[in-house]
Amino acid sequence: MLRIVLNRLALAIPLVFIVTFLAFWLVSIGPTDVAATILQGETSPDVVEALREELGLNQPLLVQYGNWVAGIFQGNFGNSVITKESVVELINQRLGVTISLFIGVLVVVSVFGIGLGVISAVKGGWIGRTIDVLSLGGLVFPSFWLALILIAIFAVQLRWLPATGFVRFDEDPMLWFLCIVMPVTAASVAAITSVAKQTRDSMSDAMSRDYIRSLRASGLSRTSIIYKHALRNASLPVVTVLGLVMISAVTTVIYVERIFVLPGVAGLAVDGAMKADLPILMGCLLVFTLITVGISLLVDLSYAWLNPKVRLS
Repeated sequence: MLRIVLNRLALAIPLVFIVTFLAFWLVSIGPTDVAATILQGETSPDVVEALREELGLNQPLLVQYGNWVAGIFQGNFGNSVITKESVVELINQRLGVTISLFIGVLVVVSVFGIGLGVISAVKGGWIGRTIDVLSLGGLVFPSFWLALILIAIFAVQLRWLPATGFVRFDEDPMLWFLCIVMPVTAASVAAITSVAKQTRDSMSDAMSRDYIRSLRASGLSRTSIIYKHALRNASLPVVTVLGLVMISAVTTVIYVERIFVLPGVAGLAVDGAMKADLPILMGCLLVFTLITVGISLLVDLSYAWLNPKVRLS
């Protein structure tokens, strides 16, 4: 396991540098001038140029990127060029919101996606067809549209759930749960569909194998056959799809946080991008890159746990 972790981390480090450098370059060629944004209407070229020099924006791109990387290794993400606040503190204030959404989406997608897929493969008949139709319905409705529908029904009409805002778990666990129910649901529906379909196909294939017939003939219980043998052997492609949908959830979380006005890292990243606030944008991008790398690492570790051949390869 340790060797797998070290190998994946060795591959992830270049990825982090590539992604962050590309982001640095894209912001540098963008139309927004952060110096002009800070001055808010001051059009004197000399004043704008002086501020650009003070902020270090006149330095070559590689020098700016090198300075940022050096600060990262020292635990310093820099300060916002607009508000002068510490980027680390801004991210720490919002990270709990984003992590809550990711964990919620992972739990919901895993439980419902795999559960529906297994039931569809095992039961078949009208139950399987009904689940298939419901699962396909998740592909029709985009997350932002579903979020608006959930707000209209459960927040405006029924008044069961709060439409916006966030309460930390340590302040009020129940209110924290109510605050993330609709965001997690909106971000999970399409992912549940993908995982359920893959689980159904993999389970259907596994249940048709000869070893399953042998296990039935030996008198092993149906529950043990399904969950201990068939599901384990069918789980590798399911884990792959689960990892992919969780990586794509990074984009979905951005929409969800904006619609439900959640004070998360995604909203901070959008604000930084709109204002060309490079330290904030790069700090948020680094967080999302590390989340993506972490998801990929968990997928690889799941492979090794489910299939001993992976550990030996």
